[in-house]
Amino acid sequence: MEIVYNTTEEQLAEIHIRLQPADYENKVAQGLKKIQRKVQMPGFRPGKVPAGLIKKQYGAQVTADEINKLLQDELYAYIEKQQIEILGNPLPKHQTALPSEGPAETLDFYYEIGLAPQFDLKLDHTWTFQRKRVDVDAALIDKYVADVQRSYGTPVYPEVSGAEDVLYVDFNELDAQGEIVPGGMFKSTSINIARHNSELAKTQLVGLKKDQQLNFKAKDWYPTAIDCSVTFGIDKAAAETFNADVRLTVKSISRMEPAALNTELFDRLYGAGTITSEEGFRAKIKSELEHMFEADTDRFFKREVERACLKKLPLNLPDAFLMRWVKAVNEKPLSDDELQKEFPSYADSLRWRLIENRIVKDQQITVNDDEVKQEAKAYISAEFKKYGQVPGEDELQKICTDLLSKEKESRRFYEALYSKKVMDFVKGACTIEEQVVSYDDFFKN
Repeated sequence: MEIVYNTTEEQLAEIHIRLQPADYENKVAQGLKKIQRKVQMPGFRPGKVPAGLIKKQYGAQVTADEINKLLQDELYAYIEKQQIEILGNPLPKHQTALPSEGPAETLDFYYEIGLAPQFDLKLDHTWTFQRKRVDVDAALIDKYVADVQRSYGTPVYPEVSGAEDVLYVDFNELDAQGEIVPGGMFKSTSINIARHNSELAKTQLVGLKKDQQLNFKAKDWYPTAIDCSVTFGIDKAAAETFNADVRLTVKSISRMEPAALNTELFDRLYGAGTITSEEGFRAKIKSELEHMFEADTDRFFKREVERACLKKLPLNLPDAFLMRWVKAVNEKPLSDDELQKEFPSYADSLRWRLIENRIVKDQQITVNDDEVKQEAKAYISAEFKKYGQVPGEDELQKICTDLLSKEKESRRFYEALYSKKVMDFVKGACTIEEQVVSYDDFFKN
């Protein structure tokens, strides 16, 4: 076997593998013997089919399979041994036709590879990043407290609708004379007034009583076709031009009376005796909100670091090669227009992975199995907590083992931990400017 490496252009190279018959003949012979032991043919006992007949029927496929396996093993072993930093995977260029009956004198295979850009990266105090945090102020706590009170409140049925109420209504399509169209649009539904997208509708829906009727133009309240389709239960095509007068008839009014801030509510939320006062309840909510926003803070900080690094290190990539590779490996067919549209985002993602991998290598960052297990258990526990449950240790361990047995899931936890450790390094090595901003300003970008 002979392997030759040649650089063809900047960030592109070619690997040529030449196989001699001796490189694969034994593997092919072994593969045919395995088939011979298992195959069944009329007129022959199991395992007694003549070797010549086996070779004639299966020889070409076994030869192709064994050669392809050998090529993949040798190709990636060579790349690893030579420490060639590649992008994507090698793409086959051209090759000698595989033998159909017997081995050829030589077989030549050529692969094109994309080369990762070489760059220097020194993250230190001269790099400055902003790290924004949400100001969990009294107004934000008040809003969250009100949401909790509504969620655990008691439904009441007022006589007149208010801005926070839910109306249960019938919709009827009207003709030009204001009469209900026989066989026309009819829909029974509910309307959460506070969540309505139309300010006009919010105004007109307040102050209504049971059995009261209100006529409106469909497009005044629901201007888009999708709005009309969902609200009135009509076909999307018909919704494009639907602008009839509509009669709303109030069937009932529902209002959620907020729960009182007392020990009964606190016990329902956190267990008996855990919170005993409104001050303690607000402090608990403040702590929970700060913890909840911490994940957003880390996510936005990572994005800030990515943007700054990509701007300061405009890494060149072999775009044409990568486009061919993306198109070749994509599970669904990808048009040229789709590829051109999506490639810039993919390229930036790849650049960041190169930067992240360089930090991992330079700082000798590692992730071990125990850390991954702890991360997985924390994730599972958090999922249980969403439903007010706490898994037992045996159940937690079983779910964790099952989860990490899936290669995709295991890789996700490893990658998340590497990414977290990279950000921890950045926080320690670089200048971090902490900013406390309002909730609205935090989520603007």
